[in-house]
Amino acid sequence: MGPLAVVSLAFLAFSLPPYLSLDPSLSRVPPVEGFAAYYPLLVAHILFGTVAMVACGLQVWPWFRRRHPVAHRIIGRVYVLGGVLPAGVLGLVIGAVSPFGPVARVSNVILAALWLAFTVAGFRMARQRRFVDHRRWMIRSFALTMSIITNRIWGGIAAVILIPQLDTSFGGSDVALTQAISGLATWLGWTTSLLAAEWWLERGEAAKRRRRTSPAARRTTPA
Repeated sequence: MGPLAVVSLAFLAFSLPPYLSLDPSLSRVPPVEGFAAYYPLLVAHILFGTVAMVACGLQVWPWFRRRHPVAHRIIGRVYVLGGVLPAGVLGLVIGAVSPFGPVARVSNVILAALWLAFTVAGFRMARQRRFVDHRRWMIRSFALTMSIITNRIWGGIAAVILIPQLDTSFGGSDVALTQAISGLATWLGWTTSLLAAEWWLERGEAAKRRRRTSPAARRTTPA
């Protein structure tokens, strides 16, 4: 199993169980007052997101892609149609009313919109057999799929830094502290993941350019 799949399964084993019970009291996300549908929409978003994460872990595993191309295509469709599209649309809805404040809301809506856009672009490139472009767009999509994990890491870092400042910077307000931690975690979670994906893509392109312009490549190029 690919390393990313292992990380995904470990994360899901910790994060998913409270929502499988369908008991709102076990939710790690507080309810939104006046929006009774928030919890069922949140659970649906999490379940579809789980499909996307598991599929993503397999799709980026090089051995699996090479040895099982048919399965790669099938799981790719599951990733898009049974994972990202429903999870992304639900993310737009629940992100816009997030209980973690306006900064987190803006971040969540932008994340969901980009997640949908990158995934649809990658799917279209595959349908057009433009596989180089397909790979680039799907790497961006995968980065946003996995940003939930980096979100939690940044949240932990922000909590360690900001909690000691509760009575100073936040005037003793737990709400302000929670919103600050959540805002930082949501923005840093997906922006750093996307920047890392762009760095990876450009690194690969730069390596290809160096190989094409190397003296050895020029010597073997027909006149």
